[in-house]
Parts: sequence; structure tokens; C-alpha cells
Amino acid sequence: MPLAAFAAETPEKIATLMAGSGLSLTYAELNDRSVRLANIFRQHGLKTGDVVALFMENNIRYHEVYWAAVRSGMYLCAVNRYLTAEEAAYIVNDSGAKALVSSAALAPAAEGMADELNGCALRLAVDGPVRGYLAYEETIASASPVGPPPEEEFLGDFMNYSSGTTGRPKGIQRPLSGKVFGEPSNLDALVQGMYGVDPSSIYLSPAPLYHAAPLAFTAAVHSLGGTNVIMERFDALESLRLIEKHAITHSQWVPTMFVRMLKLEEHERRNLDFSSHKVAIHAAAPCPVEVKRQMIDWWGPIIWEYYGGTELNGMTVCNTEQWLAHEGTVGASIMGVLHVCDEAGAELPPGEPGVIYFERDEMPFQYWNDPEKTEDARHPVHRNWSKLGDVGYVDEDGFLYLTDRESFMIISGGVNIYPQEIEDCLIMHPKVADAAVFGVPNPDFGEEVKAVVQPAAGVEASDDLADELMAYTREHLAHYKAPRSVDFEAELPRLETGKLYKRLLKDRYWGNKTSRIV
Repeated sequence: MPLAAFAAETPEKIATLMAGSGLSLTYAELNDRSVRLANIFRQHGLKTGDVVALFMENNIRYHEVYWAAVRSGMYLCAVNRYLTAEEAAYIVNDSGAKALVSSAALAPAAEGMADELNGCALRLAVDGPVRGYLAYEETIASASPVGPPPEEEFLGDFMNYSSGTTGRPKGIQRPLSGKVFGEPSNLDALVQGMYGVDPSSIYLSPAPLYHAAPLAFTAAVHSLGGTNVIMERFDALESLRLIEKHAITHSQWVPTMFVRMLKLEEHERRNLDFSSHKVAIHAAAPCPVEVKRQMIDWWGPIIWEYYGGTELNGMTVCNTEQWLAHEGTVGASIMGVLHVCDEAGAELPPGEPGVIYFERDEMPFQYWNDPEKTEDARHPVHRNWSKLGDVGYVDEDGFLYLTDRESFMIISGGVNIYPQEIEDCLIMHPKVADAAVFGVPNPDFGEEVKAVVQPAAGVEASDDLADELMAYTREHLAHYKAPRSVDFEAELPRLETGKLYKRLLKDRYWGNKTSRIV
């Protein structure tokens, strides 16, 4: 249903509520302000297929910019708000963005990147002055509130950049659908049909909106007439309180959030009313089996999991019942045909891990300005099969299990070791808050297993703790998988999206070496 229709039918209904500040935006306000901003884009020469960059914290204005771009047939490039000026400028320049919207909260980086931008003549800043940027409020107040006829508004899309956990971020561009704005997207249909989102839904988003899934799902909630409750920043206890306070019906999480909630004191996480909570979705990283079991025991059979990427080359889904019948799975395919292949591209039988490919009628995406990466994502023989770089296997029933990222697999003495399994083991130890496992140089075996651990609150790092953790993994895993050494960090470099920035840790041990063989 078009945004304008909800603005006309339920103008005072809250479309977005910021959980911390209490700031809100009605459907009438969201529609009006996005129309005005879309007109500003057109006045400055932007047209269908152009890119608008958004470099902002979770902010009440976030969805105004999103809808202004998408209702204009443009790509919205949401930039990680934690990037430095240099990193953010790289993405804005690489994407070819013609407009950039930022905020006073990010003024140091926003100002620092302004002189580095090649184009992007239109720059707007919300919430206060930023050098080199026009004032957002004054600019849209001067714009016309009348948009083009509905049949002349075409549907835009995301153009997100990968997190850069395994290298420099790469833009992901999908062909525009050609649909008129207001026609339901594929994601709208999925969110409505699978998860039951409708105008009565109240959706809690605890993650940063620059990430693809939170922005896409909150946009779908708007398309279906529901209300989004957006956390400015995730806090385990506060997120649980918000479920009760706002009678949340739907939510989305990453596994590290589950871990942090489970490690709250028993009385903190038990004495809350979750009766409104119908659907809890999680994705973005593999969830340890024991963590998920505990979440199901706590929240009941409301937990859904999916696996897929911004590329939308494929997707798997499972509900609680399916997961309990196939513990550890990330679901069966609902988009694309699954194939698991060896390094040469030969398809592997069920139960044998390899590189995961999805088969579609045609290649559904390209990596912007990087034909080599686009080519690398294709199967060497079947040109309509593509990969995200993950390793896993399927069972006899067609359910997919992830083992690790292709680039993080450890090869020690010719044996493949998957770090995710070891990380899942370590995170269950009561003295561990977070863990990263990867290969480090070994002169005899090429690589050996290294663990870097963030101790739990109040736990001191020590040689004794390292010995305890290595012994713990040997109790639960085959000895060749156990870390040969454990180092400690006060906090691991994990993105708010749940992804571990493991490359930063690996590089300390590998230096400039590019080969696995020392």
C-alpha cells in the first residue's frame, strides 16, 4: 500500500518512535517530509537510478531520507555511522552519490569527508549546523509538498556496502524493478505472508539502521502500516523492557544480542511481560545451538531464523518447529536453489561442507565498480549460481547449516577447521563474553588455531584462564580443533550488526603475509 494512502487514512498514527528520546513521526509527517525531500533531490538534478548517501546515527529523520530516495526511483546508500571520514568518503565517492545527508552528531566525520568528495554537490545536515552542509530543516521547509502523479513515482532500492570484515567494502547493486512506487516489494510480501506483519504490528528494531536488514524490515513495516520502535543503541535489559512497555509484536536480533540478554541476572530477564511478542526474527551471523535452545525455552516457539545477503541471490528460512527438528540449521531455501560445491565447483553430497551457492534464473546483483568481485561470486561453470562466501552443508531434507566464512576457514596440516564451531563452544563458558577464532602462522602445519577472548564482566585475563578455556574446548570438541593458544582483549571489534571484524585481529598475527603457507 502506498505511503500516501496510510498518510491519508491514518494520518496521526505513529510510523516511527525513537525508544530513547521519545521523538515520533506520524504517517502524515513521514509522507509529507519525504515528498518535500524528494522534490529537493529533483531540483538539484537527481534522477531515476541516481544514488543518495545517508551517513547518520539512528535518528528520527532516517526513514524520511530513505523514503525520499526510494519513492524517486533512486538508490539509497546507507553508510556505516562508525566509519572515519576517510572510510565514509570512499563509499560516497565509490557509489557515485549525487546527494549526501548527515547529522550534527557526526559533524567531525561529516566535515572531514566534505573536502574529500569528488561530486555530491547537495549535502544536508540534520539537528544543527555542519560546515559544508545545508540545514536540513530549512531546506525541506522551502520545498513543495506536492509530488509527481503516482504513476510517475518509481520504486528505488538499497545500494548497501558490505561491512568490510574480509576486505575493503564493496557496493551491492541490484537492477531496479521498474515497479511504480507503492506496489508491494518482494520483501513486503515476505514480511506480511511469513511473519504476519500488518497495520496492528509494533516492530522493535534494536540494531543500527545503516545495516541492510534493519532498514529493509523497518521499511517493510511502514509499507504495511505498522509502527517501528527504534532503539538509538542496543542495551540488553532496556530492549526487554521495551517489549513490555510498547507491547511489541515483532522484533529482529543478532545472536550476540541473545547472548547478552541470556547473561543478564535471572531476576532481570524473567520478571517482564512478553505476552504481546509474536515473532522474534534473527539473522546476520550463525547462532550457537545452545544459545538458541535457551532462547526458545525462554521466549517460546516464536523464533524465526533466516540466512541471506544484501545481494538477494537466495534466502533460507526456518521457524522454531523446523529448527527443533533440524538443530543448528539456518533453514530451507525459499529463494533460489541451494548447491554446495568444493573449491573446483563440483557439487557435494548432503552432509559434506563446501561453498554455498544459490541458483537463480539470472545473476541478481553486481558489485559496483568491481567486475572482478562480481565474477568471483559466480560459479565457475553455472553462470547463474552465485555465492556470498559462506561455507556449509545441507542435510537430506534440504536444510542448510553454516560452518563458517570461506575466508576464515583454517587449514592446519591439510585439515579444514571451521572457527565458528570453536567460537560457539567458547561463548558458552561462563567466564567468556565474546570470542574470535582464526588461523595464525605455524611453521610445520601452515596454520594453527588461535582464540582471542573478551572476558566476562569482572573476570580477569590470565594464563590460568587461558589454560582453563583451552581445556574446556578439548572437553567439548576434537582436540585438533582446540585453540593452541588464547589471547585476551578488553572488547572484540564486533560491529553493531553482530558481525565480528575478524580481519583486524587476524592482521596482527599475519602482518603483510597473503599466503597461508609460512
